[in-house]
Amino acid sequence: MKRKTFIQNTTAAGILTGIGGLGLLSSSFKTARKHITILHTNDVHSHIQPFPVDDAKYPNLGGVSRRYTLIESIRKENPNTLLLDAGDIFQGTPFFNFYGGELEFKLMSKLKYDAATLGNHDFDNGIDGLNAQLPHANFSFISSNYNFTNTVLDGKVKDYQIFTKDGVKIGVFGLGIELDGLVSKKNYKETKYLNPVEIAQEMTKKLKQEEKCDLVICLSHLGYSYKHNKISDLKLAEQTKDIDLIIGGHTHTFLEKPTIVENMIGKKVLVNQTGWAGVNLGRIDFYLDEENNISADGIAIEV
Repeated sequence: MKRKTFIQNTTAAGILTGIGGLGLLSSSFKTARKHITILHTNDVHSHIQPFPVDDAKYPNLGGVSRRYTLIESIRKENPNTLLLDAGDIFQGTPFFNFYGGELEFKLMSKLKYDAATLGNHDFDNGIDGLNAQLPHANFSFISSNYNFTNTVLDGKVKDYQIFTKDGVKIGVFGLGIELDGLVSKKNYKETKYLNPVEIAQEMTKKLKQEEKCDLVICLSHLGYSYKHNKISDLKLAEQTKDIDLIIGGHTHTFLEKPTIVENMIGKKVLVNQTGWAGVNLGRIDFYLDEENNISADGIAIEV
């Protein structure tokens, strides 16, 4: 399936409750030959239970059980669904303090996550602590710009992964934020941080040109945007090409719908992030018509 064009459409706006609020785009998209759904979270920070009913900001929102019900409903609607996470799975509640990440990975496995990238807080128990919990994760970890040579994670984290849904090849790679200054050196040890823009260029070339992927997704823990020149998801989108979707994390940015950015060759890129603590579930739907044109629609769904 050869990608010809990418047309972005975001008619669905606002944070919608439940799954009923996401409609198909216009009637022309109802004849799409392929329909791929991408579900995603970021910065869940060990929030296993919903917020209390008297919480000032997020009363009774979130929780793994409700997320599971929502995800399963969407999978029944469209079996061609990927579930991804953009990092900072750990740290934030006593569940992490007591179980060290075991419970988070086991529950994500129950929810059938396909892949996740690593955030800075995923090193809070050290690289050895993270490694100790990997047997509980029945999903892939993808990080393209952390070089884990000479660490216990060497060979256990993928540079990229390709998923095939309904004949559509979806390439996923991951980018993490610089750990120096955010994480103690003793926690990440010999892990080396590589330039995310350069790595993104390498990964997209491999995924698009060599692997012939129809869609390329970046799982990013770089942060949505900064006032200074630090690389962010928005800057990454502008300075690269061949990324269709950037799923972000780190800055806990609540987006009601994806931001549209023009890449270095003038093509549109979607950038999305769903806040934090599992309050929202991001949903992006890609539609491929008979001529292999690609359109997309995205919203945030309250959990």
